[in-house]
Amino acid sequence: MTTLTSTYFNTRGRITQYLPQSSESMVAYFMHKLCHETEPSDVYADMENGIDNFVVIDARSHESFTREHIPGAINIPHKHMNLETTAFLPKEKMMVVYCDGIGCNASTKGSLKLASLGFLVKEMIGGLEWWKYDGYTTEKGPLSSNPLVCGCE
Repeated sequence: MTTLTSTYFNTRGRITQYLPQSSESMVAYFMHKLCHETEPSDVYADMENGIDNFVVIDARSHESFTREHIPGAINIPHKHMNLETTAFLPKEKMMVVYCDGIGCNASTKGSLKLASLGFLVKEMIGGLEWWKYDGYTTEKGPLSSNPLVCGCE
């Protein structure tokens, strides 16, 4: 059983204020993250290498998707994800879900919904923002008449 004194240490810094229990707990934690998250460079590398065992899902609004998205992505706004709107998705492939970036949680909401519908899912951390930051191209449509619209909706 974990006690407060075994994880909380009264030290001089914030970094070492809370310490992991063991190297095994650290390995389990980081493995857990890698099993549920991916990042733009991994998605891009697999796309470039012709790896086709995943589908990229943009969980933002249709307007945001139309304005700009990752090439080859499919738009299913998280608010509209259900059995009917996801019926065409292949259950044998990994769903890679993204949104605008760190300030948006549409990818988290979409990932949760897809997982609850029985899909294998990874959330792409950093979203479209980090995709572009890494230098990868996007597909762009017409600019919105309302550039301040939230893509998370």
